[in-house]
Formats: sequence, structure tokens, C-alpha cells
Amino acid sequence: MQAGIMGAKLKEICRVMRWAALLMAASMSAAAGTNDAGVEGYWKTPAGAIVHVHPCGSDVCLRIVKLSPIIPEKTDQHNPNEKLRNRSLCSLDAGTGFRQLDATHLADGHLYDPESGHTYSGTIVVEGDEMRLRGFIGIALFGRTEVWHRASPVAESDCR
Repeated sequence: MQAGIMGAKLKEICRVMRWAALLMAASMSAAAGTNDAGVEGYWKTPAGAIVHVHPCGSDVCLRIVKLSPIIPEKTDQHNPNEKLRNRSLCSLDAGTGFRQLDATHLADGHLYDPESGHTYSGTIVVEGDEMRLRGFIGIALFGRTEVWHRASPVAESDCR
């Protein structure tokens, strides 16, 4: 008789544990979906500009869609090519040629810094609502990382 009671209790414990495991897996899956939206979308730079990360052909590009309120330049004044120094920073591609490795990783691209006029090799990694851009010359070890944060969509026609 006691073996029958022990068997019933063991079955009940197993049933409860299966439900707990299913609930935990479902909640982890839902959390991963909200925190890992991938690289595409709108991102706010430390200076306050908004950049749209989007597919461009077989690559991924980064386009400025809202200018920084704290940087007075509205044109590409620091470009090494004198003929390009009067072009607007609005709609400027600040990142080109990125190859998407997976939903949260980009590699082999180029990052243009309009504040300095320099172009760097780059990689991008997204973790939740943070994007880490690594710009470098030569190898990634000799570079700098900048963190951007996910932003609300901005109409490119409103770029100012």
C-alpha cells in the first residue's frame, strides 16, 4: 500500500516539474524575443543623432536620419574630399558594406565619422537595446567601441 502512495506522489511531482519547465522555457523565449530585436531599426548615438540601420542590397547600411542637437554642423565639413564638404549630413550613409553574420552581428563594414572625416573598418554587435560599434584601422584590437541605444522610428524627411 505504501509503495502505491509513493508512486502516486512521485507521478504528481514529475507532472508539476514538467509544467514548471514548460512555463520557464516559455518565459525565457518571450524575454529573448523582446530583448533581441536585432540590428535593424533606429539607434541613438551618444551625441543624440538618430541613425537608421537597414538592408541596402545584399549589405547592411547605417543612414543618419536625424542630426545631433549638440553638434552645430549640418554639412560634411570635415570630409577629406573638398567637393563633398558642402553635402548635408541628413541622409548621409555613416556605415556601408556590412555583412550580416546573424540577427545581432555585422562585420566587414566601414564606419564614417562626420565629426572627424575619417572612415574606419567596423563591426557591430547588438545586445538587447544596446548596439556596440567597433571602429578600427588594421585590426580590431587597435580601435574604439561606441555604444548606441535603440530609438523610436524617425521619418527621414524630418531630418534636421
